[in-house]
Amino acid sequence: MAMRQTPLTCSGHTRPVVDLAFSGITPYGYFLISACKDGKPMLRQGDTGDWIGTFLGHKGAVWGATLNKDATKAATAAADFTAKVWDAVSGDELMTLAHKHIVKTVDFTQDSNCLLTGGQDKLLRIYDLNKPEADPKEISGHTSGIKKALWCSEDKQILSADDKTVRLWDHATMTEVKSLNFNMSVSSMEYIPEGEILVITYGRSIAFHSAVSLDPIKSFEAPATINSASLHPEKEFLVAGGEDFKLYKYDYNSGEELESYKGHFGPIHCVRFSPDGELYASGSEDGTLRLWQTVVGKTYGLWKCVLPEEDSGELAKPKISFPETAEEELEEIASENSDSIYSSTPEVKA
Repeated sequence: MAMRQTPLTCSGHTRPVVDLAFSGITPYGYFLISACKDGKPMLRQGDTGDWIGTFLGHKGAVWGATLNKDATKAATAAADFTAKVWDAVSGDELMTLAHKHIVKTVDFTQDSNCLLTGGQDKLLRIYDLNKPEADPKEISGHTSGIKKALWCSEDKQILSADDKTVRLWDHATMTEVKSLNFNMSVSSMEYIPEGEILVITYGRSIAFHSAVSLDPIKSFEAPATINSASLHPEKEFLVAGGEDFKLYKYDYNSGEELESYKGHFGPIHCVRFSPDGELYASGSEDGTLRLWQTVVGKTYGLWKCVLPEEDSGELAKPKISFPETAEEELEEIASENSDSIYSSTPEVKA
């Protein structure tokens, strides 16, 4: 029976959403952070999109955001020439790391002791979060502003992307190991630790490379310019979104387009699979995040499959069910934390 994709819409931001990241799976589920040009990164429950809090403190657009594996710390990169580290449980700002230009990307090491940053000044910086007063280590070599920087190979190496180049660096020696050059601007980069795979998007291309050697594995062409792509944790599917407002889902092995959905009202800037692979999140120029089911019709999170009556001619449609206590719980949290990061509650809509 055919099923219709029904995304959850997470509102609350007032400008384009330009980056998002999931935590690992914790005893409390998993979490989602979003970066937005409104300067107010938001934390949400990952499987439902329920708003938890907003990190207040940046004075410019936030270009990058990430969570550590156990969702106890968050980091953000902004146009106010700073990166900030936050306590993701209380919402308190832990430290502000001053830069000389716009910061675009942040990434924690696996032990959360170091933070990697990159931005418009073309330098990679490594901060020891246990010694915030110490000067960061700096790696130079990029010839244009850095768009994305990620730890890889158990934090022994670093991957970074500027306008048309992806570089691999050795952490111990702080030297470049190898680089890839593209004839178009690199729009996004994702690192998959299981299998050491690097996902790169540029133009209409979605390319997969070895994160260890940067050797090519395979590539796909999409019908439109792609801004972001993400590979399923089990490497069965990939999803991608871009300038035509659509999300595309492909079979990773064959490259066949399996599905495409139009749900946003502006170009899609970022897309990522959840750590359990059950859903993927997208952020758009329209100021919203949307959560999409990997397997449409499965009962998961707020989705509950409801089958139509026989011979009605209707498509089966996943129903969005909200727990009766959800609003009360959110109001309770907001009142308890009115002096910290919490403000009015954004909505989650079907």
